[in-house]
Amino acid sequence: MDTYTVLEWSDRYLMPTYRRQPVAFARGRGARLWDLDGREYLDFVAGIAVTSLGHAHPAWVRAVTEQVARYVHVSNLYHIPEQARAAKLLVERSGLGRAFFCNSGAEANEAAIKLARKWAKRHRGPQAYEIVVAHNSFHGRTLATVAATGNPRYQQGFEPLPQGFRFVPFNDLEAAERAVGPATCAVLMEPVQGEGGVVPADPDYLRGLERLCRAQGVLFVLDEVQTGVGRTGRWFAYQHFGVQPDVVTLAKGLGGGVPVGAVLAREEVACAFEPGDHGSTFGGNALAAAATCAVLETLEAEGLVEHARQMGERLAGHLRQLASRHPTVAEVRGMGLLVAVDVRVEAARVVDACRERGLLVNAVRPHTIRLAPPLVVSPEEVDRAVEILGAALDAVAAVPEAR
Repeated sequence: MDTYTVLEWSDRYLMPTYRRQPVAFARGRGARLWDLDGREYLDFVAGIAVTSLGHAHPAWVRAVTEQVARYVHVSNLYHIPEQARAAKLLVERSGLGRAFFCNSGAEANEAAIKLARKWAKRHRGPQAYEIVVAHNSFHGRTLATVAATGNPRYQQGFEPLPQGFRFVPFNDLEAAERAVGPATCAVLMEPVQGEGGVVPADPDYLRGLERLCRAQGVLFVLDEVQTGVGRTGRWFAYQHFGVQPDVVTLAKGLGGGVPVGAVLAREEVACAFEPGDHGSTFGGNALAAAATCAVLETLEAEGLVEHARQMGERLAGHLRQLASRHPTVAEVRGMGLLVAVDVRVEAARVVDACRERGLLVNAVRPHTIRLAPPLVVSPEEVDRAVEILGAALDAVAAVPEAR
């Protein structure tokens, strides 16, 4: 199929829920993609921080192919060996007690919300149902996770939204302390606000939230949908901060491209769920679980978590050098291979200019570009990406924005 046909059919037959870039891909390898016309791109989007092992990693391909040849799905009416193995790998790396598998980050956060309320009904009383969340956050697209998301643009047009979320400014511990009360069942935060512009939490803030939750007897829940599974240079971003959450939600990079979400929880919290309380038809099926095992085992076998830390430092360092000599760059921030560049021009124009030069990035805010390459990215690919970004910024700066 040619590019023109794909774009025409997408425009004609798909619901208009996305602003898609005018490109369609034929194949990928590592941190590179080739479009239907054979043009090569450096992929610094990674499917929105999903393709953690890059495209077509041999270990991942082998695991998924072999699983498809055996069986794909039997449902959670039965024990699934691959799912049990994936749960063991996650529990061992997180220090938490049990796992629940679903299909996406939004589903993981929905499950965490339900788990927190169920636990609180037992331990704090029937009045405890509220969850403290942050402005500028993003927790998903379902009604409950949209209601928990601290950005009105995701909520407009879908009212009335589910109740039970109290919003506080991010990185403001005193505001969180004032918000926690008898009706609170949990505090839900991102260690790094990904869709909010790659804004890391202050270390003292997360530590203070953990102390607050322990003192008040509420659950400390961290949304690691975008930051988990090695993305920040540790297995989980919370490990940078020296905290231990009660509940963690995961997705994106967990399956390397196969849809997988997960909730991890301390033993006594996880056991608030009883048979029938929650479930998923597809969650943790054999294919998704095999992909998860391949990701986790390959990250460890190839030292890719530490590699992500090193490449993240290299990427951020080059970007800060670019900022020092380019007036268009306002700020660089991030953690590991999740990095944002604030620019003084329209970010969408920079995204287009990068794509035209063979680099894929995306805009998470009108003036913020996110770079989240696969964890297998090489030093040479990092260097080339920053070189292309610099050329794109030069091109955009040379042409005034239309009024």
